[in-house]
Amino acid sequence: MPVRIGVVVFPGSNCDRDTVHALDLAGAEPVVLWHELASLEGVAAVVLPGGFAYGDYVRAGVIARFSPVMRAVEAFARDGGLVLGICNGFQVLAEAGLVPGALLRNSSLRFAGQEIAIAAERLDTRFTHALAGHGPLRMPVAHGEGRFYADDATLDLLERDGQVIFRYVDGAGERAGPDDAANPNGSLRGIAGVMNAAGNVAGLMPHPERASEAILGSADGFGIIRSLVESAGRAASEPAASVVGSR
Repeated sequence: MPVRIGVVVFPGSNCDRDTVHALDLAGAEPVVLWHELASLEGVAAVVLPGGFAYGDYVRAGVIARFSPVMRAVEAFARDGGLVLGICNGFQVLAEAGLVPGALLRNSSLRFAGQEIAIAAERLDTRFTHALAGHGPLRMPVAHGEGRFYADDATLDLLERDGQVIFRYVDGAGERAGPDDAANPNGSLRGIAGVMNAAGNVAGLMPHPERASEAILGSADGFGIIRSLVESAGRAASEPAASVVGSR
């Protein structure tokens, strides 16, 4: 039986159908979760998709963070449930304190909509283990507030504890600095994605669901989707300690 994975839909979400399609390609049973739901319908993992939740008024993700479904997502995450936030979903996770750091206005003060390259820092997590290698992985970005920021002490802790899982890289696969063209938003230390200390919640700004099959121009993101689906399948049938990437 396919593993059931929830896709949260906020008013303003616009990548939910793309995410549902990518999960279906990976063999999961996607379950659409409307933002007013108070439960997660027994899913084994949750994806917060891209878009402009509640119009991104005030600040991206800050209103969505208080929606009824997020109370259920927060409880699910605290209990070790797998949660992946993509673009706006990453912003919501950061606002909720479920992943470290903050996503600020792009350093250019312009919307970034382009194909970029990222590299996986780790291949032993529940979000990356199905990737063929560290990268580079080609996929699009589409955001105005994607600049990853944290103070130096927090950045050092993230590096030390292996919580950085993706970085923007140039054509040679080298880390992109905040002023490099390969870094679309000026993220510190080229950080494109992070996870929490427990390793069960992750967010990234690029869109793997929009790079999940060759007809889209790149299938490089499919390994991220497949990693989540396979990890959710294990989590549904095995103790949490035995799941790939448990910490």
